[in-house]
Amino acid sequence: MVDRIAVMSADVVVRALRAAAEPTRLRILALCARGELTVSELVHVLGQSQPRVSRHLRLLVDGGLMERFREGSWVFHRVVHEGPMAGLVRTLLDGLDPADAGLAPDLARLGEVKEERARAAEAYFRRNAAEWDRLRGLHVDDGEVERRIVDLLPDARLGTLLDVGTGTARILELLAPRLDRGEGIDLSREMLAVARANLERAGLSQCAVRRADMYDLPFQAGAFDVVTIHQVLHFADEPGRVIAESARVLRAGGRMLVVDFAPHDLESLRDEHAHRRLGFADAEVEAWFRAAGLKTAARQHLSGDPLTVGIWLAGKRPAAERTLEEVN
Repeated sequence: MVDRIAVMSADVVVRALRAAAEPTRLRILALCARGELTVSELVHVLGQSQPRVSRHLRLLVDGGLMERFREGSWVFHRVVHEGPMAGLVRTLLDGLDPADAGLAPDLARLGEVKEERARAAEAYFRRNAAEWDRLRGLHVDDGEVERRIVDLLPDARLGTLLDVGTGTARILELLAPRLDRGEGIDLSREMLAVARANLERAGLSQCAVRRADMYDLPFQAGAFDVVTIHQVLHFADEPGRVIAESARVLRAGGRMLVVDFAPHDLESLRDEHAHRRLGFADAEVEAWFRAAGLKTAARQHLSGDPLTVGIWLAGKRPAAERTLEEVN
């Protein structure tokens, strides 16, 4: 961390420290370190006006401590996780006490914001559990996507597989003939009821599903040979964290396959289908892979009308290889 900070000019460091040297801006850093947030969400948590919060955010972005990105009419903010300034951000945040009287109420209100997001997503899943596969097929040819998945995982035997956000367990059904064991996790009880019925109907006794949080998987490190994350990340509050937690339970040499939308501007998907993100660019997904100790092995795009699906395959590098790369 010291080396990273040392390569920056004094002016850059001073500008960053000035940006952080204000109570509200420190609060914003602490909040955005726990997930991407919009201005309106920060206004709710901080109890300050939109112009004031926007000014604080601008100073933090200009200081290099945070970054912003627009998706349609929404603008998200997050702390930087890569580059020389990331070390300074970690140092600042490590010194903050979550129980501090000025920060603890913020974190409580942030919890309320996240709970509201989760309620909206779960309500959507409850409404649509029985027709989830049909809804996914409104925009993209699922049959072609599934053929690509099979092509990217061609092994006769895949070993153990975890399907994150399994929904109706379609991916487990697709790959079951080549699995020693398949596990699917989902938070929606309604979805899990559909998934269990599908697996039982297909006679897939080697596959099971359970209710679990994709941010806190109930499995030991290195438990799976393959992890699939199919059309899940656009619902996630913290997509990079989902990939990192999924990589934790992937064995060295194992593979992760992510399927999701490429960037688009269909705002209606937010209101009608609880989408948190409007797709992902290759660079964004691959940055999350790198941070999780994964190396991109393949990327494909399948054009649809009006949406394009991205498919990303990555392998988990051995720990020794990752350590050597970090040193270099």
